[in-house]
Amino acid sequence: MNLYPFIEAEKAQQRNVKRACELLEVSRAAYYAHRAGIPSARQRTDEQLTERIRQVHQVSKGRYGAPRIHAELRRRGHRHARKRVARLMRAAGLCGRTPRRWKPTTIPDPAAAARADLVRRDFAVNAAAVNTRWCGDITYLPTWEGWLYLATVIDIASRRVVGFALAEHLRTELVADALTNAVAARDPAPGVVFHADRGCQYTSGAYATLADDLAVCLSTGRTG
Repeated sequence: MNLYPFIEAEKAQQRNVKRACELLEVSRAAYYAHRAGIPSARQRTDEQLTERIRQVHQVSKGRYGAPRIHAELRRRGHRHARKRVARLMRAAGLCGRTPRRWKPTTIPDPAAAARADLVRRDFAVNAAAVNTRWCGDITYLPTWEGWLYLATVIDIASRRVVGFALAEHLRTELVADALTNAVAARDPAPGVVFHADRGCQYTSGAYATLADDLAVCLSTGRTG
């Protein structure tokens, strides 16, 4: 709390500045330094800390908020209260960025042709059936640049990822690249089953054409 205005008010009424400083537990030297525009030790420390906060915030590309900046400062040997860091960040107009909102990855296509469920919920591990039945799905990865989407192809018999692809979009090319990579890596016999959900990427005509070219038999269920 800034006590100097109270002392100024006492001085304006021709009262004893020394007594006011004693009652408020403020040194007269600090009061006169304030009047002269000389920053206090606290103000100088705040300015130095604000500069350190700016540096950490800049290195994080604007991602870090008060908790992470406070933790980083402690790691560097600067021990300050987290509330103080938060207060100085507000005063400097600094705040952390948050990732973009979640977007759904499965968008059903009501006009897509129906396909048989060749897996029938049988996802049992079977070492003798490697490279005969695969399944796949799309998941999202939040980054500070935005969302990244990961399409995977998993061998049901071994539970291993045999192919994947990353992209900044949810178009059919994403799942097509994952399936192409899986076939190139594993070289399965013609007729390997690939099971996925009813998302528009997996039920598109372009994906069906790719599966024919790769000798992959598509299977569709409610979930991957």
